[in-house]
Amino acid sequence: MIKTLAAIALTLSFVSAANDKPIAIAIHGGAGTISKAKMTPEVQAQYEAKLAQAVDRGYALLAEGKSSEEAVIATIQILEDSPLFNAGVGSVYTYDETHELDASVMDGKTLNAGAVAGVKTVKSPIALASEIMHNSVHVMLSGDGAAQFAKEQGLEMVDNSHFNTQRRLDSLKRAKQKLGKVSTQEDYIVAHEQLAPAFKMGTVGAVALDSDGNLYAGTSTGGMTAKRYGRIGDAPIIGAGTYANNESCAVSATGHGEYFIRYHVAADICARVQYQQKSVEQAGSEVIFGPMFKAGGTGGVIIVDAKGNIAMPFNTSGMYRASKSNVQPRYVAIFKE
Repeated sequence: MIKTLAAIALTLSFVSAANDKPIAIAIHGGAGTISKAKMTPEVQAQYEAKLAQAVDRGYALLAEGKSSEEAVIATIQILEDSPLFNAGVGSVYTYDETHELDASVMDGKTLNAGAVAGVKTVKSPIALASEIMHNSVHVMLSGDGAAQFAKEQGLEMVDNSHFNTQRRLDSLKRAKQKLGKVSTQEDYIVAHEQLAPAFKMGTVGAVALDSDGNLYAGTSTGGMTAKRYGRIGDAPIIGAGTYANNESCAVSATGHGEYFIRYHVAADICARVQYQQKSVEQAGSEVIFGPMFKAGGTGGVIIVDAKGNIAMPFNTSGMYRASKSNVQPRYVAIFKE
């Protein structure tokens, strides 16, 4: 009897230890000039419901003992399948009224990564980024070659019109009205810089920590409204829009991609955590409100570290975001608090 009770106690102690292991997930649906005054309660509820659905799905997988990779991919695919966000079916239009999608993933345990840029017919760019990480000798593929690889991996392919939405088309028309009034490249650059931030931003992403202590990050986007010449932003750039390292943290970014590339935002945050022993909140805020912001870079990041601490700093009026961990109930927000 005593031996039986001892065995039960030992088993329960193992279960308790397993349950005490931190698990956490944070997601974003883009940052920008999100005005509460211009958003109806109905639209706000739609965004909050989709964010809640996505973060709950990711957390449920983590709670079941699934990997951070599985949680991140599943979460981002929910956002890619929603027309609310600038990724997948909600992707913005290029100047030529097509869609070119980008995505990337990174595994914090191995530092393996996969990225895709400028694909037009792959339903889930985040799934393709994962396939590139696992099944390609390369880190990044683009355009037609990436589409061919997706077909070979058996991923679902769609017509480019799959990503069409009237709301995004209307946004493109407004942008082209402003850009079409210029006659020189110099004037075009000035006009483009003067476009509202909403035209230049919009991404979805997720970062997670699983019960094995592994971090993972992923980011997916339709890019910038009215982008031209095969423009690629920060979302598929490892170290700029996505980064993960078990020694520090996992980061997914959203914002004006050119600045996030120049300031190597995601990797910079992780370096501050790893080498300067800063908290994710401090490291994230220093980068988001530091030299990049002073240079004109706007946006935000989501971060989770190896202990399950979460930070979601942003320097814009809002960022669609949600998080959940084994010590924090579900949190969903859009505006500054």
